[in-house]
Amino acid sequence: MTTIDLGFPGSGGTHGVPRLAPDALPQTKKDFTSDQEVRWCPGCGDYAILAAVQSFLPSLGLARENIVFVSGIGCASRFPYYLDTFGMHSIHGRAPSIATGLAVAREDLSVWVVTGDGDALSIGGNHLIHALRRNVNMTILLFNNRIYGLTKGQYSPTSAEGLVTKSSPLGSVDRPFNPISLALGAGGTFVARTMDSDRAHLTATLKAAAEHRGTSFVEIYQNCPIFNDGAFELIKDHEQAQARLMHLVHDQPVRVGDHHVVIRDHHDGFEVVGQRSADASRIVVHDAHAEDPSQAFALSQLDGPEMTHVPMGVFRAVSRPTYDDQVRGQVAGAVAARGGRADDSDLGSLLAGKDTWTVS
Repeated sequence: MTTIDLGFPGSGGTHGVPRLAPDALPQTKKDFTSDQEVRWCPGCGDYAILAAVQSFLPSLGLARENIVFVSGIGCASRFPYYLDTFGMHSIHGRAPSIATGLAVAREDLSVWVVTGDGDALSIGGNHLIHALRRNVNMTILLFNNRIYGLTKGQYSPTSAEGLVTKSSPLGSVDRPFNPISLALGAGGTFVARTMDSDRAHLTATLKAAAEHRGTSFVEIYQNCPIFNDGAFELIKDHEQAQARLMHLVHDQPVRVGDHHVVIRDHHDGFEVVGQRSADASRIVVHDAHAEDPSQAFALSQLDGPEMTHVPMGVFRAVSRPTYDDQVRGQVAGAVAARGGRADDSDLGSLLAGKDTWTVS
């Protein structure tokens, strides 16, 4: 398999999760493949993502019982059924909330969320942004096919303006979300984009996301052959991809294809110009570790419906205390203050509290 170096090491995303014993047999894709029949439409990009995840999970060196996948509602929500790990098919848009509870209560689990553009960005919008803001130790995979697939083809929060669907017969008038910009704006500490058909890049991105401690957000461009076929065709064609994809590699100049680079213009904005004519002092060097997310946000905004310049890779990867680590720290402090007792000998007093009254 081709490997890709995204330009930086991880920061211990699975710290605290028990590792396999040194003498344990090496795991394979088969160990993470359940006995359930995979049921998506023929040609769906979910098949490629599932195969990549099943092949990648053995590299974590974790026991299957210490990995859990939580999904919401949508085509992507079938994911937990097809993995031989713990999993939960939860309710619409609420997967990040359920995963937050798991991450706080069980440090010994590697927690993953599988969601779609409708599930995460519509009914689940608030849950997504607050998981990102809190920096809960979980990895969120957002499958973006720019359509509601499971409910048969309504436009979604990421559908292109003018898209004709069952719920927009004259064309959608909504301005679509940019999930990367949204995640960066919510304070995401790890934000990345990859694509279902680029196995090497997808695997490298999954690896970087899993190694990050905090909320890792990965948008995956995924084709829906039934209701929005060809949404990403321009960047799936090899020749077109060479001219349109903007590969983000930490500490490297931001390039578009082989002949163009991103520079800062005279108004401190970004533009794409030919490499030969570029002022070397203005060429943008990608810094995924910058505390200030403004450069990453500006790069995310270079994307557009015409897919002239499509940023692909890790936009941001910074270290910040995680919500679940801090909550566990508070609990440990409270237990220590009670002399090491985690239980309460008088449960009635605990439940009643100090402010009670009797209704006769």
